Amino acid sequence: MTLGILKESDGEQRVAITPDAVPGLLKLGFQKVLVERGAGASASLDDATYEKQGAEVADTEDVLKNSNVLAKIHPLSKSALGKLSAGQILIGQMSPLNQPEVVENMLQAGITAFSLDLAPRTTRAQALDVLSSMATVAGYKAVLSAAYHLPTFFPMFMTAAGTIKPAKVLILGAGVAGLQAISTARRLGAVVEAFDVRAAAKEEVLSLGAKFVEVEGAVDDKSAGGYAVEQTEEFKQRQAQLVHDHAVQSDVVICTAQIPGRKAPLLLRADTVAAMKAGAVIVDLAASSGGNCEVTQNGKTISHKGVTVIGDSNLAASIPKDASLMFGKNVVNFLKLIVIKGELNLNFEDDIVAATCIAHKGEVVSARLKQVMQTA
Repeated sequence: MTLGILKESDGEQRVAITPDAVPGLLKLGFQKVLVERGAGASASLDDATYEKQGAEVADTEDVLKNSNVLAKIHPLSKSALGKLSAGQILIGQMSPLNQPEVVENMLQAGITAFSLDLAPRTTRAQALDVLSSMATVAGYKAVLSAAYHLPTFFPMFMTAAGTIKPAKVLILGAGVAGLQAISTARRLGAVVEAFDVRAAAKEEVLSLGAKFVEVEGAVDDKSAGGYAVEQTEEFKQRQAQLVHDHAVQSDVVICTAQIPGRKAPLLLRADTVAAMKAGAVIVDLAASSGGNCEVTQNGKTISHKGVTVIGDSNLAASIPKDASLMFGKNVVNFLKLIVIKGELNLNFEDDIVAATCIAHKGEVVSARLKQVMQTA
């Protein structure tokens, strides 16, 4: 049984599995680990490092053809899928809820595909939760990106030249990315506020030393697995006013609010951005799903009415080495569920295996993905 590690494309700097994981994979039961040439180069992981750990470096065609299981962060192209054989297994983070064409390509190819971003939000699944891992990286880097662009200091300084006031930071969405952003901004000395529609987020926000901005009357669905849910129009109006009032007083706004499978909630309107301080910075991590900010442009940094707006849903890739390390551990933990005593064992009675499987023998297995596809 052979595991293949593929190189990413389109400027992605991470790699799905890092060299340190190779010895454990061989102990797990893989007779061979093939790594596409240059797969880890952008993450400062050269081919020689993989080879020292017991992997073999090969060309793209060899990895695609000779691997029983393939690991790649982003979906394979349709042409690459055409080179696979029915029954081969692909593991990654494919965002199937937002990319139905990716699922269709997998089904047509006849392969078995697992998308770890569909892992249930349970204690048992935490070890392979790529969304949480990458959100941790993104939340941290969002604050650093904001600090880089901000024309003022983050912390308060008391100097002979006078006192410098600390930056005011507003975090929209207190999930994993938001909480990491709070923690990082606080470590840099900023005064931090955070908004979230989930009541459960309040205690976590306060525990990190930030102020919780609360709008009364939020719908809080405990069955949503920790995610935000769609709110009423009345709530949205009150929310918009409160967010506006706090945003115009802030030096930095970091947007992290997303609803899986749906367009990101609009939290910062264009008129709010226009009313913000000159030199203020917005970092929108929800850019790829429409953005929390009305003026966000995905993949671009723009200036709008004197405010810098950074639209980047892939900030994790900007810290490629550690992000790859975390992603790789998630993949290995998933492999431990489907490789038993050196043999592949796809047990669809396992809730994690079933939830993450987006294609198997020409059919969608994930109940959540099925529901989204039927609704669409």
